[in-house]
Amino acid sequence: MFLTISTSGTAAFPATDLGFLLHKHPDKAQTFSTSYGTAHVFYPEADAERCTAALLLEVDTVALVRRGKGKGRGGAPDAALAQYVNDRPYAASSLLAVALSGVFSSALRGVCNARPERAATPLPLRVEVPALPARGGPDLVRRLFEPLGWAVTADPVALDTEFPEWGDSRYVRLVLESGTLTLAEALRHLYVLLPVLDDAKHYWVSSDEVDKLLRAGEGWLPGHPEQKLITSRYLSRRWSLTRQAMERLELVRLAEADDSEVESIDNAVAEESEAEEKPTPLAVQRREAILAALRASGAVRVLDLGCGQGQLVQELLKDVRFSEVVGVDVSVRALTIASRRLKLDRMGERQAARVKLFQGSLAYTDNRLKGYDAAVLSEVIEHLDLPRLPALEYAVFGHARPRTVLVTTPNVEYNVRWETLPAGHVRHGDHRFEWTREEFRAWSATIAERYGYEAEFAPVGPDDPEVGPPTQMALFHRNDTEKEAKAA
Repeated sequence: MFLTISTSGTAAFPATDLGFLLHKHPDKAQTFSTSYGTAHVFYPEADAERCTAALLLEVDTVALVRRGKGKGRGGAPDAALAQYVNDRPYAASSLLAVALSGVFSSALRGVCNARPERAATPLPLRVEVPALPARGGPDLVRRLFEPLGWAVTADPVALDTEFPEWGDSRYVRLVLESGTLTLAEALRHLYVLLPVLDDAKHYWVSSDEVDKLLRAGEGWLPGHPEQKLITSRYLSRRWSLTRQAMERLELVRLAEADDSEVESIDNAVAEESEAEEKPTPLAVQRREAILAALRASGAVRVLDLGCGQGQLVQELLKDVRFSEVVGVDVSVRALTIASRRLKLDRMGERQAARVKLFQGSLAYTDNRLKGYDAAVLSEVIEHLDLPRLPALEYAVFGHARPRTVLVTTPNVEYNVRWETLPAGHVRHGDHRFEWTREEFRAWSATIAERYGYEAEFAPVGPDDPEVGPPTQMALFHRNDTEKEAKAA
């Protein structure tokens, strides 16, 4: 995936000022990690008369298969074997747009402390994209870029030069030229219109995409003749988000026509009622789901296995129905922090009788863990090497045998929804693995069968219709018949 930005200059205003504006030195080749691969920035030419900056994005194709499937998730939307054969590593798309915003973030905002006057001045610019998916053909490319002051060359790419009768593909070779735009304006145009022409995104489009669109479209999108098409495609045709964006764009247009501020027009509702509630952090949602499940199970004596810094223990103690809460962790440092969090040294006698913290390894059987109503393994199993997991399974399900066991773990399928998570990376540096929903259910079924439990599952966090929730939870209920546990 490749894009070049070129400019010309004079002795007084050398073209190499492009390096200052992009915050990338022309004499260096630099590499940056992105969500789905590696971006390289280098300069094929750099002198006073002409300077060209190139952005080359090497896409991690394995990550695309694992993390993105189907339309808008990294797979070619119209290919029968899209998981294995697609254009994503080669054709400009939202992958390249995200790389642009990450690698040239300051330039996108028009920030250049070294050459502020150049950042605010229109430059003679030439942008080339060798392979650009264009759903709508060259005509749509011109309709999108020409109203913004670009001279557009969009040459269709033949399906096969050996067989001209097959006609043209949906790709074009794009060349944009302008002398009336600043570099920041040019980058914002590309950031929005590359994925619009591709008509697909490699990540889940949520409400924050509306803010991204309005920021990048400031100054040009409200008056664009193809505003509705741009908005709809950029937001992956999600009608609720498109309507929200169109309403906000109309306010901007009205404010500009009236030479006033948007706030002075959009003042029908009191300011305090406009504030949106911040989304509940996933860690809080996880604790709430665990507490609800424990209450439903009727448990009163609870183990928090791998309690870490004691957040769940603290929440459990707030509910008087839990008469005994025990936190266990292998880390002495974590237990020390948990003790401080709980203020054990200042806790009243009655409350102190309800809580215990002790060190222990879940890789070994421990008689202190026997006899409890419920045990919680919240975000614990993924920190163990897979060969050591059977030892934990036996220690908890085979030896301690609480009536109820709750296990939560990340759903790796949901990782694709986090645009900033590098391709192939797990959510935490200490995670030894992260499972798909199918893998987690298969593991849970094996454990339930082996140790005499029944398993059910519940989502934690927003349950995405395509990739599921960010956290998956299994609830194991011991069979009433107390079946003999099979050997591990």
